[in-house]
Amino acid sequence: MDFLDATLALLCAFAFLAGFIDSIVGGGGLIQLPAMLLLLPGVPVPTVLGTGKVSSLAGTSAAFLRYAGQVPIRWPAVGSAAVAAGIFSFLGARVVSLLPSELLRPLVLGLLVVIAVYTFWRKDFGSIHAPRLPARREPLYGALVGLLLGFYDGFFGPGTGSFLLFAFVGLFGYDFLSASASAKLVNMATNLASLLFFAYSGQILWYVALPMAACNMLGSTLGARLAVRRGVGFVRVLFLLVVGAIILKLGWETFGA
Repeated sequence: MDFLDATLALLCAFAFLAGFIDSIVGGGGLIQLPAMLLLLPGVPVPTVLGTGKVSSLAGTSAAFLRYAGQVPIRWPAVGSAAVAAGIFSFLGARVVSLLPSELLRPLVLGLLVVIAVYTFWRKDFGSIHAPRLPARREPLYGALVGLLLGFYDGFFGPGTGSFLLFAFVGLFGYDFLSASASAKLVNMATNLASLLFFAYSGQILWYVALPMAACNMLGSTLGARLAVRRGVGFVRVLFLLVVGAIILKLGWETFGA
């Protein structure tokens, strides 16, 4: 096996693991993106990001299809969130060149700590699927969630999937399993919006992106299947672990690096 084949094999392995984790609680970018930056050192960062979006979109789509037939999805709320997130993700990507994203890091770090403590403290949080908003208001709240987190995803990014999951549990009253499925549809919209931009500007290495996409889809399908089989308790524990990992990463970048 030559160097290029070995590099692609490693990228595919990381894409599989990222898809597996991301399909359940989000956070796959913590695995896939650093691996791509490390293993593709001569490739411009925008091209790395564009190539990764192909894999991410494939994985989130596969996970959502797996969830769609197994868990309840409130389509008006989740659909409006997805549309708003796709639009404002694109706008966030445009604004990122105007403002330093480092300004957001301490704020996001603090929010994630609060989310982790609250989820750990409330043992019943996300254990029961009991939508609490009136049906006529769900699309409006969904659009607001999509607007805010879509813009954040385009502008900064880390923890978007976890923020979405927490919003669907805490604000809408979904259980962790339904919230994870809902978050996948919103993630599909943000990934698609970003992918269209990168594809239009020719910043995708397709010979890397397509094998990674296949492996990410496989990991996502297996992860979603495991989540459905193991239930909300398993998703809750993994959610806390992933949020903890994001806190450590952002904490190191903010105070340690």
